[in-house]
Amino acid sequence: MKKPLILVTNDDGITAPGLRALVGFMSQIGEVVVVAPDSPQSGMGHAITIDNTLYSKKVKINTKKDAPIEYSCSGTPADCVKLGLQEILEKRPDIVVSGINHGSNSSINVIYSGTMSAAIEAGIEGIPAIGFSLCDYSWNADFTGTKEVVTKIVLGALKNGIPKGTVLNVNIPKSHSDNPKGIKVCRQAKANWKEKFDKRSSPSGKEYYWLTGEFELLDEGKDTDVHALENGFVSVVPTQFDLTAHHVIKHINNWNLNE
Repeated sequence: MKKPLILVTNDDGITAPGLRALVGFMSQIGEVVVVAPDSPQSGMGHAITIDNTLYSKKVKINTKKDAPIEYSCSGTPADCVKLGLQEILEKRPDIVVSGINHGSNSSINVIYSGTMSAAIEAGIEGIPAIGFSLCDYSWNADFTGTKEVVTKIVLGALKNGIPKGTVLNVNIPKSHSDNPKGIKVCRQAKANWKEKFDKRSSPSGKEYYWLTGEFELLDEGKDTDVHALENGFVSVVPTQFDLTAHHVIKHINNWNLNE
């Protein structure tokens, strides 16, 4: 059978251990092309470069003879996918895989995530896409235990497809490699960040702010991604990028705005 073409990207940068692990996993499934940021782009959300130049160059991270073709990009994760689809790849990929992110992208974090925005950009183009995250923020996180679940989910998507207008947000608990419990398809938990700004002064006396805060879970449901992760399960959340609150349309129409 013909090998699938897989576009791989991330938001932690092209040298990030999570990306290097994902490239290795995907290379055992299909033909891999990497287009990833040349520096960390965490928390960029769906930002794109519109008021600056965008650069890309072919790089050699893996020196093996059969290593995938790789490109670094000066832009955001969404830029990487746009550039990969429009300029670098000669044909449409069978799937776009983003990650493996260093840290959780569960619950409200999906809004800020560059990892997931790369997947969403592919989804907008009608291409099956998955964002993977490991709930370990350490640069030296151990990704070896993620291979089985990442491979299983990607193969499942290639075989069965992902419905149009949807991408998958997959989070893997830090403990998964030591105590795997399974995979749960979940909904996104209701939560937010209770943010604080730490006001400081530079050596020159100029005031600046440092963002801090705490994650505030507002959801006691047992069918959420946060609950799954806290109990040692991998969470899979089908995520849509149509942000319309369809159930509110009738309510707003009742305002009789045209009268």
